[in-house]
Amino acid sequence: MPTINDLRALALSFPEATEEPHFEKTSFRVKKKIFASYDAKLNRACIKLSEIDQDVFGASNSKIVYAVPNKWGKQGWTFIQLEDVHPDLFADAITTAYCEVAPPKLANLVRLNQNENL
Repeated sequence: MPTINDLRALALSFPEATEEPHFEKTSFRVKKKIFASYDAKLNRACIKLSEIDQDVFGASNSKIVYAVPNKWGKQGWTFIQLEDVHPDLFADAITTAYCEVAPPKLANLVRLNQNENL
């Protein structure tokens, strides 16, 4: 089960990522754009994905990874239940969210690093 510390470590490992408050939540941003947030009360992350990636990650288990149930969900915002998600799926989803939001130059650095580690 990933924790907020796992989310923080992964999110802040990306180029130019920052941690900032977002209302009563913690958010992780690149170039001032949120790619992930954490709700401590619900032990849940919310990430920004493309519609296709949202469907792909949700296909693994729609009770663990699922679209936010409103207009935000239609824009790719996706919940991840941390107590149930597999750590590898979690890491892939957070990385994908970063690459969705980051400028292409930064996203390509992360993708290149992933390919080198395969």
